[in-house]
Amino acid sequence: MFDVVVPLIRPRPVRLVLAGMLLSLFIMSLLPTSLDAARGGGKTEVLPMQTAAPAVVVIATPGNEMELRRQLRTKNEVAELSAPASGIRFSVAPIGSYGFITPRLLGLALVTRSPDLPLEAAPSVANAYEIHKLVDGSGMLVGFVAAELTPLLTPSQRPKNVRLSIHSNPSETAPYIVAVPLVKLVVDQMPLKLDAKKPDSAVSLDMDLQGTANRKSSQTGPN
Repeated sequence: MFDVVVPLIRPRPVRLVLAGMLLSLFIMSLLPTSLDAARGGGKTEVLPMQTAAPAVVVIATPGNEMELRRQLRTKNEVAELSAPASGIRFSVAPIGSYGFITPRLLGLALVTRSPDLPLEAAPSVANAYEIHKLVDGSGMLVGFVAAELTPLLTPSQRPKNVRLSIHSNPSETAPYIVAVPLVKLVVDQMPLKLDAKKPDSAVSLDMDLQGTANRKSSQTGPN
């Protein structure tokens, strides 16, 4: 008689199969949570233009120009921009820094609503405007305004737009230094020299500062 040899077939370990199934179920259970986080449930980075505009900053007393600028920089927590001679774009400038821009380039950027301003570490002209990039990435335009404008700029809830003229340098008619949020400015004309006979004369830029209350209601809807 012949011996019948039956090949041994090793069954897959039951434990490995169960472990694989449980792992698959666990991974699938995580997917909805991840999707919810991606839709806004989790902590995500917010671009500066999507955050609320910063409040206007005003130094309440007139004085020496350099001292006023120093006080405003301290309030806004910005330090001197370290940049090459050719300058740097606002979008890549470090947060918590300040730079300068010529009146012509500032006017072009604001009229065309281009937020990426070309900044210089030091002013290349005497009538350059100062720009602050705050720690949250927001941009602020620095200039000088008339005394009667300061009460209209400082309320946390402005009921309507404010028409103002911001000078690049202080004068008897505009002695108060301010910083206004770039995202709130509407400009439709280029800066004008205060003294057309002087090439380095201070310039004035007319603009509308949008009302804070209007901005809030447009975001949240009527109460």
